[in-house]
Order: sequence, then C-alpha cells, then structure tokens
Amino acid sequence: MSFDCSVIIPTFNRSHMLREAIKSVLNQTLLPKEVIVVDDGSTEPIGEVLELLDSPIVSCITQSHIGMPGQARNIGVHEASGKWIAFLDSDDLWYSNKLQRIADCIETDDSPLIHSRECWMRDGVQVSQRKQRYQRRGYIFQDCLKKCIIGPSTVVMKRTVYMELGGFREDLEIAEDYELWLRYGNRYPVGYVEEPLVEKRAGSWDQLSTKYDEIEIFRIQGLRDLVDQNVFSSDNQLLAREELVRKCELYSKGAAKRGLFRKEKEFSDLAKTYR
Repeated sequence: MSFDCSVIIPTFNRSHMLREAIKSVLNQTLLPKEVIVVDDGSTEPIGEVLELLDSPIVSCITQSHIGMPGQARNIGVHEASGKWIAFLDSDDLWYSNKLQRIADCIETDDSPLIHSRECWMRDGVQVSQRKQRYQRRGYIFQDCLKKCIIGPSTVVMKRTVYMELGGFREDLEIAEDYELWLRYGNRYPVGYVEEPLVEKRAGSWDQLSTKYDEIEIFRIQGLRDLVDQNVFSSDNQLLAREELVRKCELYSKGAAKRGLFRKEKEFSDLAKTYR
C-alpha cells in the first residue's frame, strides 16, 4: 500500500545525512509514490548514496550549484507526479509513521496542506519548544506573520495548490518558506497533526540558518515585497503592514545597539513609510 505523494529532498554536500534522510522515507509504514532528490551541485559522491540504497522509487536530479533551497524544491515539484507533495530537508528525519498519520488526517480534514509538530534536536540534545505557542490549524495567517511556524519537512501539500501559488521564491536564500506560507495562509486553511512526526536536526554542519548573524532581515524582505504587491485580502493586508512596521522598528533598534546607524535609520524610515 502506498500514498500518492512525491517526496522532494534538496541537498548539497551532506551525503552521510542524505542517506539517513532517504532511509527515513523508505522505512515509512505507508510508502510514498516516489522520492526525488535534487542535488544542488554537490562535490560529494551523492550517486554512491543512491546506489547503496538501491530503491526503484528514488531518483535524482543534478544541477550546478545555485544555493537557493526554494529553487531546488521547485525543480523537484515540477518533475513530481504525485497528487500530494512532501518536503524533507536532507539534515532532517521522518518518524516511521509520518505519512500514515498525515494520510489519516487527510481523511477528516480537507485542507490542502497538512503539517505536524517537530522534535528539535541540536547536536543530539532535544531543544525545548515550550515558548512556541501559535495557532497551528485552520486559518493561521496572523500567526504566520510573526515567524515561520510551519516546518517544511513536516508539510504534505496538494500539488495543484502549490503550482497555483507558484511555489517557493527562488531569489530568497533564507525565509523562502516563511514567504510561501504567507501566500498560502492568505487563501487556505491548514490541517495539523498534534504530535512530532519529524526530527529537525541542527549541529556543527553548514546550515543556511547559521550562515548569517540574523535572519529577520530576510523575513522583512519577503513580507515587504508581498505588501508592496498587494497580494493579501484587505484585512490581511492591514495585518501584514502592521507586522512589517513592527519588524522594521525592532530591527532598527537592534541595529542601533550594534552601532549600525545607517541600518538603524534605513529601517526606522521603512517603519514610518508603512505606518
């Protein structure tokens, strides 16, 4: 028995973790239709990993290195044939019942996107999520404005809706998921499984989230572009502008504390513009 779902795994130079990630998909109690690895120009022998796993449902697309995770995911989705699509970052793992629990949720929830809790691990130690209190099911646009509250590795989404939205932005190195969930949440509700189905791993290896000192500036960029394009409903547009002002004001204050006075003025002026 299988689930009509295509799993997209973008990767770059994480061959040891990629093997574990793919195995976590192949060990599902409910198997997906296919697994598509999108190799963003790795210099490591990714092909050897796939040969060792030797699965007929696993394929690989290789491209020159670009470094944009949204672009890699979009390429995978365009090649996918499943009714549903799922994402798995190559340094994360799925629990063996992940797809089964999502499929069960689909039976009772007609939302075109289902996600779940994650278990956050850093260097093998679990990270507390006690302060992560957000609305996670239904129409969650307002909570999505604050930060990215949907983990890409938890998501199973209707392919038709993904294509309708245009997928991930390909020019955002970070916060491309935050930006897509805002566009999604402006139109649709989300379903939710109230249990961890994914192990989200962080550690000493290279990660985009640790490449920069802070990532809020990427969220500001994504949110500002959406506000400027007026893509939201009238009520959501007002909420988005208010959150954009708040983010700019906080960033301006932080820049002042670090002695970055040009940045302080730039984001203070932005806050005034959108207020």
